[in-house]
Amino acid sequence: MSCPHIGSANLAKPSPTDNVYREDCTQCFDSIDDPAGLDVCLKCFNGGCAGDRNHAKLHATSRNHPLVLNIRRTRKIIERNEPPLKMSKLAIAAETESDRYDTTLTVKCLDCGIDNLNKEDATIAPVIEAVMKANTFSRKEEVKAWEQELTTCEHILTMQQGEPRKIESQDLGHCSKCDLNENLWLCLECGNLGCGRAQFGGVSGNSHGLAHATETKHGVAVKLGSITPEGTADVYCYNCDEERIDDNLGAHLANWGIILAEREKTEKSLTEMQIEQNLKWEFSMTTEDGKELTPVFGPGLTGLKNLGNSCYLASILQCLYDLPSFQQRYYSDKLGPLPSVSDPAEDLETQLRKLGDGLLSGRYSKSDADVFASEHTPNVPYQKGLQPSMFKHLMGRGHEEFSTMRQQDAFELLQHLIKLITRSKHPVELGDPTQPMRFVMEQRLQCLNCKKVRYSSNEQDSVFIDVPMEKLPPEEEGQEPKYKPVTLKQCLDSLTASEVVELTCAGCGSKDGFTKRQAFKTFPDVLVVNARKMAVVNWVPVKIDVPVIVDDEPLNLDEYLSKGQQPDEEALPEDESAKSSAPAFVPNAEALAMLEAMGFPRVRGEKALHATGNSDANAAMEWLFAHMDDPDIDVPLDLSASSGGAASGGAGAADPEKLAMLESMGLSGPRAVKALNETGGDVERAIEWLFSHPDDDGADAVEEEAPAGNEGPKKEAGSSELPAKFQLQSIVCHKGTSIHAGHYVAFIRKKLSEDETSWVLFNDEKVVKVVDVEEMKKTAYVYFFKRV
Repeated sequence: MSCPHIGSANLAKPSPTDNVYREDCTQCFDSIDDPAGLDVCLKCFNGGCAGDRNHAKLHATSRNHPLVLNIRRTRKIIERNEPPLKMSKLAIAAETESDRYDTTLTVKCLDCGIDNLNKEDATIAPVIEAVMKANTFSRKEEVKAWEQELTTCEHILTMQQGEPRKIESQDLGHCSKCDLNENLWLCLECGNLGCGRAQFGGVSGNSHGLAHATETKHGVAVKLGSITPEGTADVYCYNCDEERIDDNLGAHLANWGIILAEREKTEKSLTEMQIEQNLKWEFSMTTEDGKELTPVFGPGLTGLKNLGNSCYLASILQCLYDLPSFQQRYYSDKLGPLPSVSDPAEDLETQLRKLGDGLLSGRYSKSDADVFASEHTPNVPYQKGLQPSMFKHLMGRGHEEFSTMRQQDAFELLQHLIKLITRSKHPVELGDPTQPMRFVMEQRLQCLNCKKVRYSSNEQDSVFIDVPMEKLPPEEEGQEPKYKPVTLKQCLDSLTASEVVELTCAGCGSKDGFTKRQAFKTFPDVLVVNARKMAVVNWVPVKIDVPVIVDDEPLNLDEYLSKGQQPDEEALPEDESAKSSAPAFVPNAEALAMLEAMGFPRVRGEKALHATGNSDANAAMEWLFAHMDDPDIDVPLDLSASSGGAASGGAGAADPEKLAMLESMGLSGPRAVKALNETGGDVERAIEWLFSHPDDDGADAVEEEAPAGNEGPKKEAGSSELPAKFQLQSIVCHKGTSIHAGHYVAFIRKKLSEDETSWVLFNDEKVVKVVDVEEMKKTAYVYFFKRV
């Protein structure tokens, strides 16, 4: 049967830059594996489900794109006599879909109602072939995740080596500063041999290679034990702080008398150790007696497939969508139809609602015979898991870290998502789902000399707690160190304890300092707590697993409520002269000198000391490691009342200086204002936003800002009503030596039936009922408490 739309459709093959959505629907998680399959638009390559929801028909009608390629996939029955080979390198195995699936292709016209157009038509056939060969969203993610793209750098290309000489074999046997004979790094510029940093897996190191690079500014080194006769090796640039490739490694080694053909690889490469670490940091999926944990299925019990290094994203999403405010905002009867947009995959509202339906409906929470606990227990199948590829791409777009496939800090991601969602539009009747997390912390400063006080408050959506670390005596020699458990109350006591800070009083001029204490002015409905368990080992920040004891019973936080200014307290002056000079910060000279000696710029050292109480160089250094990527890390410390900053929250009016920068590039008006508001004031990301939103006129940004002057005072976030009792609802846990590596999972308290409430482990696509929660307590990183 012929179709008139074929001749007028003006079809073209997808280009390498086109996104081809041929795995799952852009508006829900129905996929090519469902009985009705997926309809891929042959005009713009949008993917729409063809089943009962029929988002394909909705797209065809709204865009006038009637021609689609229906893709249906069924799994082949494969008999395995042996378990699959263990992964040994960072690469995608060259297994094609045809090895595992039978795929059926049908061309349809949704306008004419024709379900079987001729696939061999000269207009359609080349487009179909190109669509099926094109990389999909998830394939792009997997390739980026497992094939690390290493490059060279300017320091390698412009490296000036010393006079050629042969380094004798006996001098290649140990570090020049200590007796270590493994993990040795050769400076390619001068031939010095220094040990590396201590690595996961028990590889020793005293960082003498790093110390040499710092002292001499010689940035490029090669790991001796990783050199192969083929010319591959671990090459590291300390100046870039990145692993690199040296295309002239053979010549650079020959300068020191080292011949590639004579080398033999004797140690694991960084890549091999990374794989080993990621395999090691796994959460137990068995009980103490070796039985597999029981998978659970149903609404709110749907797993998320790991896209390579996306467990940090999956764990945070599971906790967020467990919150009533997120369930009401993105999956409820009050929601209208999905937004009518040209590209649903690029629309944040659509993707958040897609996740809500996917995680909460129970539609996709079903066992998959091809996903089981182990080859020994094929009768315990898990879920296939949803692939959040579109959301991951969308939320990371324009962000320096979240746009990559590297493992990330789950708490930093949470803060990023809160910003994105807060800046989105929300129906009045539903509101911002992050609002229940907001509360106000109040800081009290009192001059030690004149006793006058100053109170200041800051709206927050989370709180940091520093976890005390006390090593326990080893039970046997060589045992990994264990740490004394602490209670959450101990951590909160420390958070709200008084401390002395070195400030100059604006009222009396005294330099004796101030006592500083912070406490809750209001409490949220959902309290998010980030437990910082970091220590610095060989100048490298390392996460320490300190068990934090949290009872199942509600925790009463009444004692942490600020009492506010008392009648007998005299406030420091609030006149303009006092504001301009209040309170002057004088950094601890000894601590600042230590930080500068370590190579930190003075501006960064001052910021770190101010943020950590101005007393301890080690605490300041930990703060610096955690805030290296802050966009304002090199902006001088400004304590004036008008300085604003990240703590002020909200979008607000755009910074005039940043607006001027955009205007100098020809980017001005309401669009520039909105771009800065959407990207948190980051000029580079604002430029990216402007080019990726050419049709957005920014009118809503003007509307939002216009009435600001006429509004009454903003309602304070949270509530000061007592009692303030909080019960632990969910936890993001982490295993690994760094928050940027290892593995994240979520533990969530779920009501499994009318009579049963249990902790449930969300380990990527695996969703199981938990019996033992001790591991959960030890590895907890982010806590979500609900007010009861």
